[in-house]
This record gives sequence, C-alpha cells and structure tokens, in this order.
Amino acid sequence: MFTISPALSAAAKEPVHQLLTDELLERIRQRALSVDETNAFPHEDFDELKAAGYLKVLAPTDLGGHGWDFQQVVYAQRLLAGAAPATALAINMHLVWNGVARLMARAGVTEFERVFTDSVAGKIYAFGISEPGNDAVLLDSMTTATPDGEGNYTLEGLKIFTSMSPVFDRLGVFGKDESAADAEKLVYGFIDRDQDGWSAVENWDMLGMRGTQSKATKLEGIKLLAENIVRKIPVGPSPDPLIFSIFASFLTLIAAVYTGIGDRAVQLAAEGLQQRSTRVGAQLHGYESQAEDPVMRDRIGALGMEAVTQDALMQQLAQTLDNAEADLGPAWFPLFVTARTKATAYALHAATSGLELVGGASFHRTHELSRIYRDATAGIYHPSSKKAARATVSDWLLG
Repeated sequence: MFTISPALSAAAKEPVHQLLTDELLERIRQRALSVDETNAFPHEDFDELKAAGYLKVLAPTDLGGHGWDFQQVVYAQRLLAGAAPATALAINMHLVWNGVARLMARAGVTEFERVFTDSVAGKIYAFGISEPGNDAVLLDSMTTATPDGEGNYTLEGLKIFTSMSPVFDRLGVFGKDESAADAEKLVYGFIDRDQDGWSAVENWDMLGMRGTQSKATKLEGIKLLAENIVRKIPVGPSPDPLIFSIFASFLTLIAAVYTGIGDRAVQLAAEGLQQRSTRVGAQLHGYESQAEDPVMRDRIGALGMEAVTQDALMQQLAQTLDNAEADLGPAWFPLFVTARTKATAYALHAATSGLELVGGASFHRTHELSRIYRDATAGIYHPSSKKAARATVSDWLLG
C-alpha cells in the first residue's frame, strides 16, 4: 500500500507511532463518517487522544510533556489528518498555541509557559483570533479592548471559526485598546470557559470539516484579566516575536493537516485505481485493470510527483523551524505562506484527481474520497489566502 514516508529518523518516528498507533488511527478513521454525517464534535477521538497524551506532545519533558519538535508534530498531524481531517484540524488549534509557546520560550519569553503546564494537566486551548471582515488578521483587531484601570480589559467583538468550541478550556484572543499608546494597542491573552460574557453562535453546518465545530464566538463584556494577558503590541507589521510565533506555528501546522489530507487522497486514488476493471483494455490490449492503462498510470504518476514535492516542502519547513540557528530574515513569511497555500492546493487537486481516478463509486456521499474532497475545500478559507500569500511573496521579491 502506498504511503508517504517523511525523511525522519526511525528514532524520531518511533514516539509518534507509539502514541498514534495504527489501531488508534483506524478507530478514529472509522468514526469520521459518523462525525461528518451527524455534524457532531468527535468527543471519542479527543478522549482517546487526550488519554494517549497527545495534548502535551510539544510541552518540554521537564514540565511533564513529550518534548516533540515541529518535525514530529507535523508528521503526526499528517497521519491524524489522513485518518480524520476534522479531528486533526480541531486539535491543531490546541497544538498551535503550544507551538507558539515553544517558539516564544526559544525567544526568551516566559509568559507562555502556562500553555505547557495547562496542556500537561489536560487543558484544551483554542484559537479565537479570526474576525469577519478583518483581513489584517494578527496586525489589527475589530474587537474592542476597554481597560478598567486595574489592569483588566473588557472585550466586545465577534471571533469566527473557533475550532473546538464545545470543549475548549482556554481561548486565546486579542482586541484593540484605542486609548493606549501606539506600542500597546493590541492586547493578547486568554479567557476561560467558565467566565461570563462569551457565547457560541450555533451556526456550524458547513460543507466540510464538520467535526471541528468551529462555531463563531461572541465576546460581550467578558473580562480579559490582567494575569491572563501575555502580550501588548502595536497595530500593523511588528518585529515582536509573538507575531512570528503565531504565523510560524499556525501556518506550519495548518499546512501539515492539508498535506495529510492530500497524502490520504493519493493513497485512496492508487488503491481505487487498482480495483477498477476495464473491458476495453481486456479486449484490445490484454489487461483487465485500469491500473495498467498508460493514461491512468501517467495521471497517477503525476499525482505522486505532487505528493513527493509537497512532502519535501513540509520537511524543509519543519526542519528549518526546528533549527534555532536558522536565520531566513525576510524569507520566513514567504516560506510559511507558500507551504500553507500549496498544501491546500495539493489536497484539493489530490482529492479531485482521486474522484476521477477511482470513478463513480467515489461520488457516493459516504465514500471517504467524497468526504475528503469536502474537507479539503475548507483550506480555501484559512489565512493566508492565496491572494495575500502572493502579495507576501511579491513584496519579498520586489520590495
């Protein structure tokens, strides 16, 4: 059976497979159809992943975590996405904050250590950053942050695509304090699930990624307490390490999920093609399997080359991010946005090609390729958009 095997050492892969065993991944895969059909959160998946210690894989060993690096987490998320894309994308948001904590610690910032200790204790983090109409993403906010004079802020606004809405314990948010000095206008921090002043909008009935339950979150006078504030930074492009850390962790791990979706689509395409028969081939050319048709072999070969190319890109990204001495300067962001947008393109093309190569059976709503195709379409909506990514790269090339 075809599989993509990233160029990690056996020693690096071993702890990933010890945690994400074949048996666990298969159980998660078997539940994915029901999760999609019922538009439900995959509680059983999360219970098993939490019990296995997956919430703490990025936490340092001296804090009780597994101490994995980005290469291992990228590999793990590709495996998980191949089993259940929605489950992988949902838990991705928890892992993103842990990745931020890892990168901030490397930059000498200690405020995010709580993310590690909470994760080791079994607490789930979620991502409350995106806002409707805010294409500035991290560089500005439409959520108001009003100071109370005692170090706390009152938040008013709407966050969208809040994955894991039914289960998060901590939600990472930010808002803008118009009264603050320019250097401290954007206030980042965490709110707790048991606080008053937030509510989930029951509007999650989407084309794909239904299990993420990424409901919008209304912030209506909720307090961002002083002890939960982790950063204050200016509006606009900033050299603050938090901007780099969020972009780096988010885009790398999002790319990992969609790369894993593409990997599974290629695998299903190859398997399905081998199972298709051909009367024309048998009568005219002496072969009975579509897998022997030169045109089909050329198409699956081209798809396999895309898989190899995307794998190489993800390996470069993860290895470079793990290298504390790496200094790409202005090339960092082009690398991140390219990996993210190429991963979505790979997943979508692999899923579409898979539907064509496997044939009409894959068009059935319950076929895994059909669901994978719908899940892959969600990649269109993650930052950075294709347009924004190209602008980032053109700015790098042209100034």
